[in-house]
Amino acid sequence: MNFRALSRAPETRRMNSILLLEDLPEIRVWLKALVLEVFPQALISEAARVHDALELISAVKFDLALCDLGLPDGSGVDVVAKLRELQPDAQSVVVTIHDDDDHLFPALQAGAFGYLLKEQSRELIAEQLKRMSQGEPPLSPSIARRVLTHFAKMTRRQERPQNMPQVSLTDRENEVLLRVAKGFTLPEIGVQLGLSRHTIADYVKQIYRKLNVSSRAEAALEAQRLGLFRR
Repeated sequence: MNFRALSRAPETRRMNSILLLEDLPEIRVWLKALVLEVFPQALISEAARVHDALELISAVKFDLALCDLGLPDGSGVDVVAKLRELQPDAQSVVVTIHDDDDHLFPALQAGAFGYLLKEQSRELIAEQLKRMSQGEPPLSPSIARRVLTHFAKMTRRQERPQNMPQVSLTDRENEVLLRVAKGFTLPEIGVQLGLSRHTIADYVKQIYRKLNVSSRAEAALEAQRLGLFRR
C-alpha cells in the first residue's frame, strides 16, 4: 500500500492557499477560524460538496486541502485522489468523525497526508496542523496506533516464505477486489460491473476466503501486493 504521507516527509513549506471541504456550515466556520489561527497568511477557499471542491482544484492551485469524507454528493476521498493527480505537490488532510479502517486506509491510499478526528480538542488539532511545517503528518493518536498496527501486519506478510503458494484470483475477482480496496460499496461495485449486490457480496466472500483476510483494510493491502492499483 502506498503510504506516501508516512514514508517520506515533504520539505518545510508555507500554506498560502487552503481548501476547506465540509458540508456543515457551523463546522466549516469553526474549522476556518482554527486554520487561520495556525496559518494566518492563508487564503481560504470553501466547498460544501465534492462537485464544488473538484471544480476549485481544477482552477486554483492549493498548498493544502482539509477534507471531510461524508459529503452530500460523495466522498472526500475522491477529492483527495483528484488533488493528488492534478496537484501532486499539494497536501491533503482528512478531518472526519470516522475512525475505522474502512475510511482510514482508502483515504491514505488515495494520497492523504494526514487524518484527524473532529472529536479531538481544538488545541490538539491546531498543534497537529502546526507540525506540518516540519514535515510531520498530522495524525490523531488513535489513528497513528492503527496505522502502526497495519504496518506491522504488512511486515509479517512480507516475511512469508518465498515458496508460499500464490493466491490465484479470477479476472472478475480482481476487478471486485480493486473496487473494494478503493472504498466502493457493494451496490456501487454492482452498478460499475453490471452485477447484483448479492452477486458482488458472494464474490467478496470468496475473495476474503482465498486471501485469508477479514476487512477492507487487509483487502487493500492484498490488492497492493498483487499490483492491482498499477493496472
